[in-house]
Amino acid sequence: MTFHVYMLRCADGSYYTGQTDALDHRIAEHESGATGSYTATRRPVTLVWSEAFQTRDDARAAEARIKGWSRAKKEALIGGDWAGLKAAAVPPGERGVRGVPDGSDVGALLVRSPLVRPSTALGMDGLRDGDGDMNGDVPAPRPASPFPRPSRAQSRDDPEHNSGPIPSVVEGQADQERTEPAPTQPVVVLVRPQLGVNIGKAARAMLNFGLTEMRLVAPRDGWPNPDAGPAASGADVVLERARVFDTVAEAVADCAHVHATTVRKRGVTKPVLTPAQAADAIHGASGRSAILFGPERSGLETEDVALARTIVTVPINPQFGSLNLAQAVNLICYEWSKGEALASPTETPLLPPAPQAELDGLIASLEALLEPAGYFYPPDRAPATRLTLRTLLTKPGWNSLEVRTLRGVLSALARPRRR
Repeated sequence: MTFHVYMLRCADGSYYTGQTDALDHRIAEHESGATGSYTATRRPVTLVWSEAFQTRDDARAAEARIKGWSRAKKEALIGGDWAGLKAAAVPPGERGVRGVPDGSDVGALLVRSPLVRPSTALGMDGLRDGDGDMNGDVPAPRPASPFPRPSRAQSRDDPEHNSGPIPSVVEGQADQERTEPAPTQPVVVLVRPQLGVNIGKAARAMLNFGLTEMRLVAPRDGWPNPDAGPAASGADVVLERARVFDTVAEAVADCAHVHATTVRKRGVTKPVLTPAQAADAIHGASGRSAILFGPERSGLETEDVALARTIVTVPINPQFGSLNLAQAVNLICYEWSKGEALASPTETPLLPPAPQAELDGLIASLEALLEPAGYFYPPDRAPATRLTLRTLLTKPGWNSLEVRTLRGVLSALARPRRR
């Protein structure tokens, strides 16, 4: 079986990425609006890119790697623009410093950026945001478009449909469009982080709750870090925008409100807030806010905490106060997100309870089965027993479908089929 990752251009100009094991059927569903998903209200849609994989896991993994890609990167992928795709992968803060490598400098770009690497799993010219040996040979880019035109696109007379590497994670989930962080969003500052994996996990936590601005103070292993990309699970926008500073003071120079997360007061007397209280303060602040998180081994130092206006401490078990970096970022970002209009999973409306006549019919059918079986014995207890049964069957508030299902069960018990 073949699994496809695909990208659609919607009528409003946005892009949608999904994965499926029946591409033609799935695209037809999108075109008709039968999916009931993101594309249903954004038709007509156009298939502009797809890639085939041998396993669903490969397709999902590839799909996840472009969930946080910018519009520029997606359009470079669609157009088969290899150079443009690499250029868009360079963190914005570094583009004016080192420039954008051309096709002859593929190896240099891939070594410097943890977000873009060649991958045989995505096709010869695929890009992969994660695992793989960065010191291996890097294949030279093709002079022409690295993405062959699929026969399906030709049959559909769709010249924009490109088939090539890279992909989304759960079918039916819309892509993230990158926007500049709002001034009211707090800045997440990781002070002397030790592991690239934890930086990536912190980025993942941030983007889940709508935060995109990360600042790094003297990361131990430098930046970019090749271990951050895979751990971010598609939160590329956070990693690409991450800025590096030498000191905490430089990192928070433009922030009027600085909060330090720590379970140790470090001998500094400052107001202590819970994450919820800190979130309320950030939402009510007139200037920019920053939240400091210390290194994994020891947390923030006294000098770091001294720069903050408040200390933020998560109420935890006093016998075991050990949150890792990503967990701490996740908790703080979640509390902040409560004041934002983030999307929640769509609730499925419950069917109303069945009319009383249908419920009475169910109860009558049950009693008709129990009567010949001698259930209502002794006779003088029968009225009370019937009342108890009615009370029991009335409590759940079954809808009409459920009542019909139960009556079908009783009918089957009364007249079992011969096998």
